[in-house]
Amino acid sequence: MTRLITVGAAQLGPIQRADSRARVVDRMIDLIRQAKDHGCDLVVFPELALTTFFPRWWMESQDEIDTFFERELPGPETRRLFEAANAAGIGFKLGFAELTHDGKRARRFNTAVLVDKSGRQVGKYRKIHLPGHAEHEPWRAFQHLEKRYFEVGDLGWGVWKTMGGHLGMAICNDRRWPETYRVMGLQDVEMIMIGYNTPRHNPPAPDHDRLSEFHNQLVMQAGAYQNATWVVGVAKCGVEEGCEMIGASCIVAPTGQVVAQAITQDDELVVARCDLDAGLSYKKSTFNFAVHRQPQAYGMIVERKGAVPPSGT
Repeated sequence: MTRLITVGAAQLGPIQRADSRARVVDRMIDLIRQAKDHGCDLVVFPELALTTFFPRWWMESQDEIDTFFERELPGPETRRLFEAANAAGIGFKLGFAELTHDGKRARRFNTAVLVDKSGRQVGKYRKIHLPGHAEHEPWRAFQHLEKRYFEVGDLGWGVWKTMGGHLGMAICNDRRWPETYRVMGLQDVEMIMIGYNTPRHNPPAPDHDRLSEFHNQLVMQAGAYQNATWVVGVAKCGVEEGCEMIGASCIVAPTGQVVAQAITQDDELVVARCDLDAGLSYKKSTFNFAVHRQPQAYGMIVERKGAVPPSGT
């Protein structure tokens, strides 16, 4: 007996700075409606789905910065999305900028939540691998200031038993790091949802630009295969405030094969019927962790942060 979950990767085209949250939510609700027509159980939205990718700008006013953050979810502008998904009987994953408080101290995270079909929030993840820089670097065509605007996530990579499977989340740059997938793999994850906003141009390393889509797909395919899990990668893409971001949203099977992929850089729903048992043969053979892993040999992975060359001549 198979366990099927029909997933919609809800790619978003560009969101300009002048676009209101209400307009963005309208677009997302339209994707929810399409997902219902296709019989989707779950819809995955991108990273920072409600606004333009604001870390591209150096801003000094905290009040200005905070206009991009959500203080509550659902809030006045996002409640309609929750209601539309609930009415459609669809669960969803949403990426957003989170402003919360720890006592009197404000805290800001790049966050994703997982909402089940009843509208209940069943999981939360805060981005751990923050890319970019924290200092003003005006020489760049655009900046990437996630290290300035967000704290490193403090929740770890959780896996939640919901919607008939074991579901996990990661955000953007997390997808490039094998530890992201393995931590969830050790929790028997069956589907990992990843949203991203990835500029095509990498100012410190422009030679990488031509390989942007290749690298994006490579790491998600590897993570899926090496952990015998589905991976759903969803972009916000297109030319946003003069900065081109890659699309190529895709759904990857536990075999490592891409089973569905976006063909535009605009709002687009990519749908696949995913058998959550498709990874079982890999989990019982090649990647039977309990039989084959040798954690006593992996200590350096957690003991050392940066690479150190071998000693000697």
